[in-house]
Amino acid sequence: MTAAQSLEELIRGCGHSALHLEMRDGYMRSDPGFAAWRQGFRHDPADRGSWWSAWAQLVADQVGHGVRMRRARIVSEPLSDYMRYEYDVTFTNVNAGEEVRWLPRRQASDLALPGNDFWLLDESTVVFLHFTGEGEVPEHDDIEVIETRDTVELCRAAFEAVWQRAVPHEKYHPA
Repeated sequence: MTAAQSLEELIRGCGHSALHLEMRDGYMRSDPGFAAWRQGFRHDPADRGSWWSAWAQLVADQVGHGVRMRRARIVSEPLSDYMRYEYDVTFTNVNAGEEVRWLPRRQASDLALPGNDFWLLDESTVVFLHFTGEGEVPEHDDIEVIETRDTVELCRAAFEAVWQRAVPHEKYHPA
């Protein structure tokens, strides 16, 4: 694995599991999809062609090859505008085959969590994601790949602790 690999390439290389822990209340507020959502646009789940994306295809491909993809989100309640947007579009992740759960931040206070969002790939590689204070992807150094046993174990334990407490997407109804 090289540091020059993209997150997509790293995920495509997975053999059995890809876990993602999100802990911010906002990401990429400059995203045109978020801007459109704020203006009232909503995807029609029945119109798959209008929302199927390269990400959804990547998830579907990996799940089709036997990779279990799970995403857990720790969120403040009430949800920020951005997280309400994420909640609204999560059906795309689920329809692609990703399992998604939500954990209210108040229920995570006693959990030991890493300082950054991450992906844990095949229980052997951690990919930390770095964002600016505004939740944007910086121009460079947005991912950090680590394979040390202690870091892998910290992230595995953190994800599983969150996953056990979190509510499956279809049962989570934010206020």
